[in-house]
Amino acid sequence: MNKRIGTYITKKIATESYKAYVPSQLPPNPSVDMERLYPLLEKATIAVAELNSIAQIIPNISLFVYMYVRKEALLSSQIEGTQSSFSDLILFEHNQKPNVSLEDVEEVSNYVQAINHGLDRLEKGFPLSLRLLCEVHAILLSGVRGARNLPGEFRKSQNWIGGSRPGNALFVPPPIEVLMDCLSNFESFMHDEKCNLPALIKAGIAHVQFETIHPFLDGNGRLGRLLITLLLCKEDILAEPILYLSLYFKQNRITYYNLLQQVRLHGSWEIWLEFFLEGITTSAKKAVSTAKQINILFKEDLLKIETLGRARISCIRVLDYLKKIPQISVPLLSSELNISAPTARSALTNLLGLGILVEVTGKKRDKIYVYRRYLDILEDGAEPI
Repeated sequence: MNKRIGTYITKKIATESYKAYVPSQLPPNPSVDMERLYPLLEKATIAVAELNSIAQIIPNISLFVYMYVRKEALLSSQIEGTQSSFSDLILFEHNQKPNVSLEDVEEVSNYVQAINHGLDRLEKGFPLSLRLLCEVHAILLSGVRGARNLPGEFRKSQNWIGGSRPGNALFVPPPIEVLMDCLSNFESFMHDEKCNLPALIKAGIAHVQFETIHPFLDGNGRLGRLLITLLLCKEDILAEPILYLSLYFKQNRITYYNLLQQVRLHGSWEIWLEFFLEGITTSAKKAVSTAKQINILFKEDLLKIETLGRARISCIRVLDYLKKIPQISVPLLSSELNISAPTARSALTNLLGLGILVEVTGKKRDKIYVYRRYLDILEDGAEPI
């Protein structure tokens, strides 16, 4: 008998029976075949090390983290079906009207706050625990469509994945009576200092187990993806929270879901972990590339501004602001930087003339200026599904 494969509990609703899956306890037994995984683990470790070294020399790392967290929030929420774009999120966060449903953008904004809360708690020494996951979940689901789905509380009823009811579902997570036992083992695994598994392997295993337990009525996918980053930061594998796998999972959605199911049906941890480690390598390299592209762009645009003479002073200030809000209007810029409308208009006109900004409305009034090359880098891969 394969001890890696969980068991099924037959349950009944009305006249229909269904089978709910209870995963085996962690760590996997038999233990993971590390010999098979070492080549991919080495590649992933080197890629993460390069990302950490880049993070230490980026002059604007706080800005990069600020924007990268938002990209992750956007991508992870898109996997769940939201239609928000990067521009929509930026507009929403600065009290401007986005172009899509407010609920969609609010969900993404909540994800940003949830990430930041989790990271802040870990930084202050709070353990990565069920309690912390509940806190993060409460923020994730506050005031949006999931608000009625017990934000911050583990489910008190059966949920399922795919289908219209447990009887025709693709997968039914553990029933209520064993949920806390599953979660208790999951928490113990995260805290187990005797566990000699490398942190990247541990994160890959924890992600699958969390998605299999599916402990909340809503938000499990987003929180499960966030868990990876929280665990790697807690284990000091990441110097900054700038490694996220949502783009990789989004681009390989079918394989991702199939491999989760393969672990449940066959205990195929190694096949999943190979995919996961490739995702770590790909995502770390992508983050390094993005950081380099952004730095080159900022340097090039600063050199252009230096040719302006006296006007460069206000333009540099505006450029610094555009790094956080790459879409702007004269009234918003005037208000945010506490400068006159003519000064704001003049600076934006200068940046437009240098080819740094583009005007996207074509109107004579109420013009919107976009830091297009920067936004293109940030939005790469973040188009709604």
